Amino acid sequence: MAGRADMSDRRIVRKFRRRKLQRFSHISSIEEPLGPKKKRRSSSTETTEDKKGRGDSISIQVFPPELLYYIISFLPVKDVVALGQTCRYFYEVCDSEGVWQRICRRLSPRLRDENSGGSRPWKRSAILNYTKGLYFQMFSGRRHFVSKTVAPLLSHGYRKFLPTKDHVFILDYNGTLFFLKNALVSSTMGHIQWRRACRYMVLCRSAKDFATDPRSDTVYRKYLYVLATREQPVTAAVGRSEGSSPAGSGRLCDCVEVYLQSSGQRVFKMTFHFSMKFKQIVLVGQETERSLLLLTEEGKIYSLVVNETQLDQPRSYTVQLALRKVSKCLPHISVRNMHSNQSSAVYLTDEGTVYFEVHSPGVYRDLFGTLHAFDPLDQQMPLALSLPAKVLSCALGYNHLGLVDEFGRIFMQGNNRYGQLGTGDKIDRGEPAQVHYLKCPIDLCCGLNHTLVLSQSGDFSKDLMGCGCGAGGRLPGWPKGSASFVRLHTKVPPCARRICSTRECLYMLSSHDIEEVPAYRELPASKAGVAPSDTEAMAARACEEYLSQLHKCPTLEGRMAKMKEAVGSMPLMTFQKDFFWEALDMIQRAAEIQEAPAPS
Repeated sequence: MAGRADMSDRRIVRKFRRRKLQRFSHISSIEEPLGPKKKRRSSSTETTEDKKGRGDSISIQVFPPELLYYIISFLPVKDVVALGQTCRYFYEVCDSEGVWQRICRRLSPRLRDENSGGSRPWKRSAILNYTKGLYFQMFSGRRHFVSKTVAPLLSHGYRKFLPTKDHVFILDYNGTLFFLKNALVSSTMGHIQWRRACRYMVLCRSAKDFATDPRSDTVYRKYLYVLATREQPVTAAVGRSEGSSPAGSGRLCDCVEVYLQSSGQRVFKMTFHFSMKFKQIVLVGQETERSLLLLTEEGKIYSLVVNETQLDQPRSYTVQLALRKVSKCLPHISVRNMHSNQSSAVYLTDEGTVYFEVHSPGVYRDLFGTLHAFDPLDQQMPLALSLPAKVLSCALGYNHLGLVDEFGRIFMQGNNRYGQLGTGDKIDRGEPAQVHYLKCPIDLCCGLNHTLVLSQSGDFSKDLMGCGCGAGGRLPGWPKGSASFVRLHTKVPPCARRICSTRECLYMLSSHDIEEVPAYRELPASKAGVAPSDTEAMAARACEEYLSQLHKCPTLEGRMAKMKEAVGSMPLMTFQKDFFWEALDMIQRAAEIQEAPAPS
């Protein structure tokens, strides 16, 4: 029995040795390019050359690129970017499409056979899906913090989002429209709670754009209008007459599909002729006479009227698609994009010109300060806004407007009752007025009676600035509002690029696209005006710096201290400085007494 046990033990040892040799047999093939093996010598016979060569390290450049791609692809994206900044060799390795292809497949396994186009498709796809996210902060309730919605696994980055009364809709770069729903979920403590945008489903595919009621109150957003491309069957007669498609084959046509925002059910569909290709849709008007504005790929605007109160009735009828008056009167212009609210629309052309269309006399008076040119019988007549430079983007509120030109300057116009223009006062502006202390915004949002600006500081961190009415918590940290842009108490994601504010919530969309080029350029000296003297230029720069620091101070005491410092640096007489310092102390004491709680 002992002899059999010894024989079985020997077999186990031999099998283990064979497996060990097979496992490490590939090491010899790796070591061969590095040179033949040297015979081991005793420590007493080591030469000086051996001692010098012992500390020599093998360069990482001898490794095959495929092996480096494989190793680096397991790093987080931020570490890959940091590694690429160490030296030129690692920059070339980390910037190669082989690395980003593996990272993209790891981040989004279901997108492995798709790419986003462009010169760097895999790198763009990986970064789009790594940085995508939708964040929100509720205005009501006890806990005011930034939360993140559910991230659809099938989405390819985030291109556009739109909140409604109960849910959120997100459009990705592949044209897939996602439906993020609110639901009752179980918390970590075992309690059932209502969570926003915690479930998702695919609403439709091949979508180009979507829109809903433009008012900031989501109660009115009952329907969702989706501009999409669908394949329509071609009849035999049409196929033989036109000769472009054989009988029975399909043809791609643009259409508008209407969905209920509460359930995602499609209730209506409008299909256009195959020759009409659109790229944007916006809504104007009331529910009973809703105007759909459709922008073609050639820059022309068409419109049709729909009665929303009859959309849920199962019937079929024909709607008339007509050319908008801005494209009739100005056939030479090409519109780049559109913005709208309940009673007005803004058209931005390729040349950077802005045209206005106002349908309400009250809104017209708020925007322009007069009713001189308003014609109630011809409300579609476009009005051109005069600006000194090309306009790149704009935002439209109920009765105020924000514009950003090619030099990053922000211009505000319209009603300023709550200080929503950010000019430091509450005086209405009938013409665009520049906000001097804010430049180069990432995004601009005009709400009902407040304005938000997403900006980037020198260290590439994002800040959210706001002005106007602070009621209902719509300006976090500033419940009384502000007539100037102030930094809001909100944590902004590092890759935020779009903001939106409703009555109940603040939303921030995060998705970085490497194909986007910087939009702004330097302001030339000829457009900056007459060059002042050196002393005046230094004083102006100092005032702008103090004003910027003043807006960054979160407390009243900090602002007063900064203001006293600014007064002390100004070239004033001694009694003038004393006057301003004493006046600031009086204002601060009065504000502290007013904010102090009343004795019980």
